[in-house]
Amino acid sequence: MKVGEFDSCVGAPECGAKRHARPAPSIVAIITLHNGARWIEQSLRSILAQTLKPKEIVVVDDGSTDGGAGSDIVMRMAAEHGRVTLLKKANGGQSSARNFGVRHSSCNMIAFLDQDDAWYPNHLERLLRAATRYRSGAPLGWVYSNLDETDENDTLIHRNFLHVVPLLTGLPGCHPKTSLAACLAQDMFVLPSASLIMRDAFDRVGGFDERLRGYEDDDLFLRIFAAGYANVFIDESLSKWRIYPESASYTPRMLISRMIYAHKLIESFPNDVQRARYWRRDCIAPRFIRSCAAEYMRASRLKDGQLAVAALKGIPLMLPYVPLGKRLRWRALLPLLRNRLAIQAAHWAFPLVLRLRHGRRA
Repeated sequence: MKVGEFDSCVGAPECGAKRHARPAPSIVAIITLHNGARWIEQSLRSILAQTLKPKEIVVVDDGSTDGGAGSDIVMRMAAEHGRVTLLKKANGGQSSARNFGVRHSSCNMIAFLDQDDAWYPNHLERLLRAATRYRSGAPLGWVYSNLDETDENDTLIHRNFLHVVPLLTGLPGCHPKTSLAACLAQDMFVLPSASLIMRDAFDRVGGFDERLRGYEDDDLFLRIFAAGYANVFIDESLSKWRIYPESASYTPRMLISRMIYAHKLIESFPNDVQRARYWRRDCIAPRFIRSCAAEYMRASRLKDGQLAVAALKGIPLMLPYVPLGKRLRWRALLPLLRNRLAIQAAHWAFPLVLRLRHGRRA
């Protein structure tokens, strides 16, 4: 496939057969903007520099309060390049802004980019190539790639970050996604900025859940997976993921959204006793207890007592779904962890407590 060209038979087992032909793929690139003047030009230029140009580039200003600084940059670039559309809406969160951008586009493939991330030049070309070569029986839901982690100064922290995730979390990284249990038991690490999503799959599951302002990515891709769509993984970094202290991954809002998502999973995936599939006990509750404990540890390192106590609030909500012995141990431990001195010491004492609780040596 030549750069800049589209295959007219995406996913067709016999491209020469007219009866299998599908509409020529077209890609919309969507950026949601909220007080992102510091990053938006770099993100937009990474789209404009693609070896395979998207048909549409849509920027959605989600009620920015920076006096229009970010929007001014977008309008200037739109005047220069003529390929950029700026839309504005009242603030509703990233999920709402992404859905808004999709509704105001006509393409059959969607490529999201966060305002502080960036694509390497071959991002769209490589993802589309993988999509056009997909030949399995199940419909394709999305294609995604590995990614590089950078900080706020664009310093490279990890190359091929998804290889590092198992070392950081102690959990196996599963790519591509082939197991519901794995999708429920740990964070998926499928980032919209590293993905190309099929419009029919996105529309079928209803897009992003606008109640969520955190974990909306996991929620979307899990629902696409559960609806029977396949996914393709490219083990090559095609984008840069910027993580820094002020990013949305580290906010009290994320803690609230995490528990909304946890309850959504609890409601959607009850235990299947007949087939011995205990989704709540074995997958969902342990996952979110781990996440709350990890956030507690991070807050204690920062000596942020308010955030540490807020992180612990999610654990009691998951305890009804774990075995009785673990439930009782956690209930005995939680009052101690809420103590101010315990929070200050948690960055070294908490791992020891957990190891002793599980009967292991430090």
